[in-house]
Amino acid sequence: MTQLKKKRVRKSKVRRGEIRTLVVFWVCLLLLLIPASFMAWMLISAALDTGSPIIGDRYKGDLDPAITKTDLDSIAANTKNISGVEDSFVNLATATLRVYADIDDNASVDTAKSTATRVYNEVTSVLSPSVYFTQSDGKKMYDLEIHVFTSNDREKASNFVYVIETKTSSMEQPIQQVVSEPLDAALAQRLRDEMNGVETELDQIEDEGEISLSGETIPEDAELTEGGEEGGETGENN
Repeated sequence: MTQLKKKRVRKSKVRRGEIRTLVVFWVCLLLLLIPASFMAWMLISAALDTGSPIIGDRYKGDLDPAITKTDLDSIAANTKNISGVEDSFVNLATATLRVYADIDDNASVDTAKSTATRVYNEVTSVLSPSVYFTQSDGKKMYDLEIHVFTSNDREKASNFVYVIETKTSSMEQPIQQVVSEPLDAALAQRLRDEMNGVETELDQIEDEGEISLSGETIPEDAELTEGGEEGGETGENN
């Protein structure tokens, strides 16, 4: 009787050990299969998407409400009707609205500044700055740039004036900057003088038609023999 009980106890222990081993095996197998399945899925997805462009929208959930083409047409028409504006156009790209106004070639800086202010007023009459050009609740909104200029070619213009009025979505009020005038006039003039000096030296070298090699001046049309010597025929002395 005692031996029978011992056999039953031994069998139950063996069975419990087998069950425990089986449970540990399946748990370990699942722990290995989960990351392995994820990696396999990532590799298969990457292989299937090879050659396909990745398209994203960094302004997803932002720029709401959006600026429409009707708004742009209204701003362009209103800007052209401003006194002193000869031509204008509007551009909307990368969440920035840019308005360009070409004014009279003889206009002064003060005229350009006042024109920029009037353009800003026309824009904000169509698009409220508190709605379209101001961040709210962590949502990104549009930036505004107004460019007013007498000419887009500084080299050819006798009176070059360029004013930019900016209102980013993080700014409370717009600011103006006269970009046609340097912030440090003395530094700008010194750089111009240095550049003119370099150009003058280059022009003199071209006019003289000479090249300096190792401190010696050699005419540009001189024939150089093998070894760098001037003139003469090459060959061996007999």
